[in-house]
Amino acid sequence: MKEQNTKEPKGWDKEEVKEENKALLQQIYTLQRKLYAEGKRSLLIVMQGMDAAGKDGLTRNLFALASPAWTEVQSFKKPTERESAHHYLWRISKALPKRRNIGVFNRSHYEDILVPSVYGYIDKKAIQKRYEQINNFEKLLVEEGTEVLKFYLNESFEKQEEKLIERTKNPSKFWKHSDGDWETREYWEDFMKVYESIFDKCDTVPWHIIPNDKNWVKLNVAAKLVLKKLQEMDPKLPELDSQRFNK
Repeated sequence: MKEQNTKEPKGWDKEEVKEENKALLQQIYTLQRKLYAEGKRSLLIVMQGMDAAGKDGLTRNLFALASPAWTEVQSFKKPTERESAHHYLWRISKALPKRRNIGVFNRSHYEDILVPSVYGYIDKKAIQKRYEQINNFEKLLVEEGTEVLKFYLNESFEKQEEKLIERTKNPSKFWKHSDGDWETREYWEDFMKVYESIFDKCDTVPWHIIPNDKNWVKLNVAAKLVLKKLQEMDPKLPELDSQRFNK
């Protein structure tokens, strides 16, 4: 993984960036409101990252100004018995945002490449097929009116350790602690290799590597990408639909 991408760019001023973040979030709010009112398209944000990367926090901060009705958030964990009885994209398809909303996947269909690749419980040929299947799936989403943004929250190995330790020291964060996160951490390099393969092979929709060691940097980079995508979508407020007042 590109370690240099975990830090803020040289010369960035924290207070200036925080002020910029406020303006960015206001602009996102304005366009998200128009997207909801337009009611024709949706935006899906796929967030991937190692444990303690702050996916929940970034989601909360990006859409802090929005109405809860405008945003759909789905977290994907180990498949249930029912989900495992279906194709791996079945549960993903069910969670797609409806037209007019922004959807956020906290982890996603990429877990169905990552986890079996690292732990080796699915045949390698089957995993290779999933790369093409996911490319086709994302292409279909875009063709049908759901734009897709893919974020990898690039946190350094050292920063992750700092956060995991804090979860064992700070009583307000005890609820976040999981012994499993430490076990997964032992496979860090293996996960990084699979991620590099994903970035290379699943590129029908491009990946964006988000510097993740500082929250104000992460928010700034992600907010600019979300805003840019919404500006490209250019949602329009609908005309008044009324026979009485359109006479």
